[in-house]
Amino acid sequence: MTTAPTALAAEAGVLCGLGSWLPPVVVPNAEIAERLGVTDEWIRQRVGVRERRRAEPGTATVEMAVEAGARALKSQGYADVDAVLLATNTPDRLGPAGAPEVAAKLGLSGVAAVDLAAACSGFVYGLSMAAAYVRSGTFERVLVIGSETMSAMLDPDDPDTAPIFADGAGAAVVRAGRADEPGALGPFVLGSDGDRAHLVQVPDGGALTRYRPTERNPRAYIQMDGTQVFKQALEHMGTAARRATELAGWSLADVDRFATHQANARISAALARRLGVPAERCLSNIEYVGNTSGASVPLLLDHANADGSLRPGHRVVLAAFGAGLAWGATTLVWPELRSGE
Repeated sequence: MTTAPTALAAEAGVLCGLGSWLPPVVVPNAEIAERLGVTDEWIRQRVGVRERRRAEPGTATVEMAVEAGARALKSQGYADVDAVLLATNTPDRLGPAGAPEVAAKLGLSGVAAVDLAAACSGFVYGLSMAAAYVRSGTFERVLVIGSETMSAMLDPDDPDTAPIFADGAGAAVVRAGRADEPGALGPFVLGSDGDRAHLVQVPDGGALTRYRPTERNPRAYIQMDGTQVFKQALEHMGTAARRATELAGWSLADVDRFATHQANARISAALARRLGVPAERCLSNIEYVGNTSGASVPLLLDHANADGSLRPGHRVVLAAFGAGLAWGATTLVWPELRSGE
C-alpha cells in the first residue's frame, strides 16, 4: 500500500462503501428507568429512545471501528484504502490515537491514519477531509469511521444523559471521482462556536483539569445543558442544511431524504418543521440505537440503505451538530451500494 499522491486531482470525493456495527447488548428503557426515577414512557416522549446498545467490558471504540470499517471495505468491493480517519469523542485512551491501531487491525498497516475530534459532527467533518484529500490528489481512497463508546462517559444516575447516549460505529469509503456521478459529495458547510463549549462537556480528564479518581466524580462524566443544546442544534443544523442545499443548486423541496444527527427525536421533528419538510423525508433510527454521537450519521445511512429508505437517485442532505460547538452539512445523490454484511 502506498500513500504517495495520485497523479491527478479528482473533481470530487465519491461515497463508494458503507458499513456499521452495533454491540450485541440491548438495553431497553425498563432496565434504566427505575434507577433514574423516570418511566419508559417518559424516556420515549422526552428523547424518542426505546432501547440502545452498550459495549461490554473489553469492547470499546477501536474494536467497534474495526468491525464497521471492515464492512465498509467489503461494501466498496476493494480491500485497500490510502488513509483512515477515525472520528471519535471517546478514544480508548488519551494517547496514542486509535486510528493507526484500527488500520493495523484491518490489514492496512503503513497507511496514513489519524483521529479527529468534532463530537457528534465528527463523521461529517471526516467526510469533508476525505473529499479534500482525494480532490487534491493526496489519496485515492479514504476510510472514514465514526465510532463511539458513549457509555464510558455516562453518569448512570443522570436522567439528562443516561437515557440518550449509546455505543456503536459506522464507516464509509470515499474515493476520487467525478462531480456528476452518484455518490459525489457536494459542497460542505462547516462551523463552530467555542464560546458555548461548556454546553456539552466532560470537565475532568484532560490537561486543564486532570482526573483524580474518587468513588463518584460527576465531572468525569458528560454534562449537558439540554435546553440550550436543543436551541443551538436547531439553529445551526437548520442553517447549515439550508446553505448546503443552496450551494448544491437544489431547493429544500428537491431533497428526497434528510439524514441528520440522531441527537433527540424532538430535535429531529423540530428541525423538519423549521425546514418546512415532511417528516417522512427525515430518516430516523434513534428509537432503537439512541444517540451515538460521531457514529450517528453513518449508522443512520447504513441502516436506511439496508432497509430501502435510501434508494439510488435520492437527493440527500447530511447534517450534524454537537459539542464544541461544531456543526456541518453536505449533499449527495445516493449511489448504488452493496451490503457490507
